[in-house]
Amino acid sequence: MKKLLVCAALVLVSLSRCIESQLEVGFYEDSCEMAEFIVKDEVTKALDKDKGLAAGLVRMHFHDCFVRGCDGSVLIDSTPSNTAEKDSPANNPSLRGFEVIDNAKTRLEAMCKGVVSCADILAFAARDSVEITGGCGYDVPAGRRDGRVSLASETLTNLPPPSFNVDQLTQNFANKGFTQLEMVTLSGAHTIGRSHCTSFSNRLYSFNATVDQDPSLDSRYAAILKQQCPQGNDPTLVVPMDPPSPNTMDTSYYQGIIANRGLFTSDQTLLTNPTTANQVNQNARNPFIWKNNFATAMVKMGKIGVLTGIAGEIRANCRVING
Repeated sequence: MKKLLVCAALVLVSLSRCIESQLEVGFYEDSCEMAEFIVKDEVTKALDKDKGLAAGLVRMHFHDCFVRGCDGSVLIDSTPSNTAEKDSPANNPSLRGFEVIDNAKTRLEAMCKGVVSCADILAFAARDSVEITGGCGYDVPAGRRDGRVSLASETLTNLPPPSFNVDQLTQNFANKGFTQLEMVTLSGAHTIGRSHCTSFSNRLYSFNATVDQDPSLDSRYAAILKQQCPQGNDPTLVVPMDPPSPNTMDTSYYQGIIANRGLFTSDQTLLTNPTTANQVNQNARNPFIWKNNFATAMVKMGKIGVLTGIAGEIRANCRVING
């Protein structure tokens, strides 16, 4: 029995290494050499019009990878018989930037029909968004193929909600193969973008049975948020995640947490654990180190549960599985 378990473990390790070896930097050099350039061109044009889309594309890649792996399933549209990931409460209406992926895919299909996967386009677009907004650029190993299944119900058990505490976050990320340090590092993605008021309004108006306002939230910041997010749960109202620099990949997010100005419970909770609190302080003081660690963690995230070889497909339209 012990030998069987050891063999099974070796097989899993081998499969993991096999998947990683099938993803490679420069995957499209021979089959579609302009692939990464075209994606970056579309991302650049989109961000020139709306810098906030950078956060949307980074978040979309994260939400893709944490549900079924990085297989582009978050891009699939719902049908009359199936509610897809993008229409789950975790993604709708907060995810945005789908048109950027569509535009890149249209150009790539015209140039290299049936070659570049939607999952890879999204991974490239996330990297480009990080770099354009001031983060470290990084090489993206490619060769992902597209999945054929997208279920809204799977977002609920895989994506961490903004209400998670540090232990729940640590476990959620551990389920995907990340350390607690990598969880704190990737949380820094909240340094760009916006949030709907409904994602944190409980911290302002209905925190628990004893107090209405979350006592861990800086009172002056809470007063500002109450002006921006009046009681009533208007689903259209949004605020910046990191007000001092909402469109720049920097460590202002961590400085905000230290000042008790983390927007989500899942942000501020990082101060409640000595280890994660120390990491927050280190990141706040060392932007270059954080940016490098963030890039490394993004590469690792991009390898979660990927389909390679003959698995999956190369979607002709990122919103629809092939007939």
